[in-house]
Amino acid sequence: MRVVLIRGVCAALRSSFPVFPRRCVRAGGAHSRLVLRAASATSSTGTRAKLTTGKFEKLSPEEEEEEADSDFSVREVVQSTKEAVVTLQKNNPATQPSLAILQLGEDDSVLEINKKMAGKMGLNVTQICLGKDCTEDEILEELLKLNDDPRVHGVYLHLPPAALTNRVLNSLKPEKDVDGISDWNTGKLVRGPLSTGFVPPLASAVLHLLENQEDSLEGKTVLLVGGESPFRLVLQCLIERRGMVTAKSHWDSKSLEREAAQADAVVLLDAGNVDIPPNWGRLGVVMICCETNLETDEDVMELMKLSAAYRAQNVVRSCTRWLQEQQYKPWRLRSLKLQPLTPVPSDLQISRAQTAKPVNHLAEEIGLLPEELEVYGRSKAKVRLSLLERLNSQPDGKYVLVAGVTPTPLGEGKSTVTIGLVQALSAHLNLNSFACLRQPSQGPTFGIKGGAAGGGYAQVIPMEEFNLHLTGDIHAITAANNLVAAAIDARMLHEATQSDKALFSRLVPSVNGVRRFSPIQISRLRRLGIIKSDPSSLSPEEVNSFVRLDLDPEKITWHRVVDTNDRFLRKITIGQASTEKGLTRETGFDIAVASEIMAILALADSMEDMKSRLGRMVVGTSRSGTPVTAEDLGVSGALAVLMKDAIKPTLMQTLEGTPVFVHAGPFANIAHGNSSVLADKLALKLVGEDGFVVTEAGFGADIGMEKFFNIKCRASGLRPNAVVLVATIRALKMHGGGPSVSAGAPLPTEYISENLNLVSGGCQSNLKKQIQNAQQFGVPVVVAINVFRTDTPAEIDLVCQLAKECGAFDAVPCHHWMQGGRGAVELAQAVKEATSKPSYFQFLYDLQMPIVEKIRTIAKRIYGADDIDVSAEAQRKIDYYHEQGYSTLPICMAKTHLSLSHLPERKGAPTGFVLPIRDVRASVGAGFIYPLVGTMSTMPGLPTRACFYDIDIDPITEEISGLF
Repeated sequence: MRVVLIRGVCAALRSSFPVFPRRCVRAGGAHSRLVLRAASATSSTGTRAKLTTGKFEKLSPEEEEEEADSDFSVREVVQSTKEAVVTLQKNNPATQPSLAILQLGEDDSVLEINKKMAGKMGLNVTQICLGKDCTEDEILEELLKLNDDPRVHGVYLHLPPAALTNRVLNSLKPEKDVDGISDWNTGKLVRGPLSTGFVPPLASAVLHLLENQEDSLEGKTVLLVGGESPFRLVLQCLIERRGMVTAKSHWDSKSLEREAAQADAVVLLDAGNVDIPPNWGRLGVVMICCETNLETDEDVMELMKLSAAYRAQNVVRSCTRWLQEQQYKPWRLRSLKLQPLTPVPSDLQISRAQTAKPVNHLAEEIGLLPEELEVYGRSKAKVRLSLLERLNSQPDGKYVLVAGVTPTPLGEGKSTVTIGLVQALSAHLNLNSFACLRQPSQGPTFGIKGGAAGGGYAQVIPMEEFNLHLTGDIHAITAANNLVAAAIDARMLHEATQSDKALFSRLVPSVNGVRRFSPIQISRLRRLGIIKSDPSSLSPEEVNSFVRLDLDPEKITWHRVVDTNDRFLRKITIGQASTEKGLTRETGFDIAVASEIMAILALADSMEDMKSRLGRMVVGTSRSGTPVTAEDLGVSGALAVLMKDAIKPTLMQTLEGTPVFVHAGPFANIAHGNSSVLADKLALKLVGEDGFVVTEAGFGADIGMEKFFNIKCRASGLRPNAVVLVATIRALKMHGGGPSVSAGAPLPTEYISENLNLVSGGCQSNLKKQIQNAQQFGVPVVVAINVFRTDTPAEIDLVCQLAKECGAFDAVPCHHWMQGGRGAVELAQAVKEATSKPSYFQFLYDLQMPIVEKIRTIAKRIYGADDIDVSAEAQRKIDYYHEQGYSTLPICMAKTHLSLSHLPERKGAPTGFVLPIRDVRASVGAGFIYPLVGTMSTMPGLPTRACFYDIDIDPITEEISGLF
């Protein structure tokens, strides 16, 4: 009989492995037995049994020396693992496989072996030592930290059996369970492929010994002796997969001796101190004892090392899998089926009829990792910016902008086209695509325009969640914006009522008898040219400069905001309470999406960039003419804290289950009117090199598209591959000389009956000019005709023909509103072809040009103006911005979206006009200067019959009605 003893090698085996006190029944006298005990295996003659490979034979001195030298099996595993580490670090030099050991009490010999083995293989080892009397909750607390630490690739629970509860075992992340002891790992090993789980190190050692015998055991019988346990089940499955046959028996089986005699190998589980009769097995039978409750001794050191080597090997495999997980993953998108109805139901009915995928399923389909997702309910989630670092080397996909002709007051469906296009690309052409949309303000939702989730069978779902609150980004902007406003007025009050000494004492308070500047105060000192860090070292003049912002109440540009259309907040008087010491002033409210913080959110490309931009925001001017910033107020760090979650884009889906990022929603008049840079960057990495990211620009191409190119693309460094220019027959008829269109009023007859002359006039004027505007940036244009039921085939064909004659790459009709993605397949094919052509993108102007010349360039080349007329006030501001170093900022024109000119009633492509510039303002934090062309309202009002009349909720089902 050959005997192998394995013991003490896996203290982390499950507590369900009992140690039986019984002994095997002796077959003969005391002088004819083999005893497996804690110390050694010894025969009656005193001959030492060779435990790792031995038959009952005496060892020569040379053999004993060779045996003591090293075990070949251990060296083999160590060498292969070291080679794997070298290969891993060659490709990933910053990564080192790391094993964390969670233990109770001091080190023992088992731990020492594991640490030495891990170090020999090049692993990093971290030990967490808990007291022997620690609670389950304390163990779990440390375990969850290890789960969340990306630097840890394997966790070894070196705990007593009583501490290895199901709660502890199954709290361990399966991908870090290098001992293979969780239920998940056990199930994978029993049913799934070995590539997804971890073989317990003890099981690997047993298999190694079975497979490396002189005589192959393939097709032979291995008897497993012991009680039912997860480990026995795993071992049985693994042995059978190696081509051996297993038989099972229990220690109390009456036929155990006969079963052992018939087996070719015997594996003893939960043996305890067992006397094994020598006539149990035939000559040459291998016997392995897996014992975890015996003291260690030198006889089994090599076997303990073998198990430790396999544990370290599992850590390296875990690290390798983790690195593979960090790589870009091909999409496995499951599209949702649509069954369009005729007539088309309401948007809300369509949205509610579709069952959205759980957002975590969608995230997995598009290659997001679980740790990159912050789930809000079932259908939306924030995506962490760490994704950009993970996929840094991944090539970007194709970048497509959806713009439009100059719209009617009804809108022409750019959002609907955007959604229909990505549904067609992904659900019907099997191409990766992402839509990037702005978050709608609740002002229009409850006012007159309604929501912005698309419409018909091209929507973002659930549309109620899209249009209401979403993940709270606008509320975060409101809080941050109003914190700045509160800081301004509080600072003015305190400066007006306190001496320099009192101000300094309160701004730099003594804590435990010591005054210290905060980091943001040190930054202010540096900007003032004061290179000191000891508060007591400032002179009276320096204290005065430090504590007094000296804001001019007449030159404060910062307003409070609220996300509601409230016309009576346009101009208000604040400070009327007696506690404000008579410091009243006139100010006003803007709608929340008009806040500069919203524009910053849309243009920032990292948390660091956002924080820097927030600090640069100019809130007013001092009496001496110096700009005062949010950082001067000391509030910029707090603003970044309020915005820390808002900076992450929100993941949602379309009606056909394709992904959408919803992020930011700046005004398209006083701001740039585009979704966020970060959403676009994340999406471009996720879709892959052959995928498509489709984003939308607000209002007509002369406003949203121009700002997208000259402002957003400058901030992001991204370059578009194509423009989709959305046109409707009704808008073209309006530009061709049709009667005026008003929101809420019935359309005149000309718009619902065929009129080719009006269509032709609109194509030859506004459509042609907007195509030319896009071409000035070197980007191909595909015209998408958003088809309505009243449009005739002749009108549609005419637009397609004339659009191509005007320079469009292609022009196609789109029926996505009625058919979903299937109705936009032709558009998707045209976009795919257009993006395959070379793009020669260029900016419209150089940033080094004077401010006036940049404004003039936009007015003449984009709007068609003859020239500009700069008012005296505007010129004074321009000169001031030049003095302050703002002259190299891009331009964000604030003008009407209803005409290419400054006059809303002038349709088509007007010429012969001079564009008046009545004022110029700066959003320094956002990074642009915005000239005002006419009067721009930043706080809408409610109409006589607002949308809120129809919006309601069922108190029983909680279903919302009335949204559109």
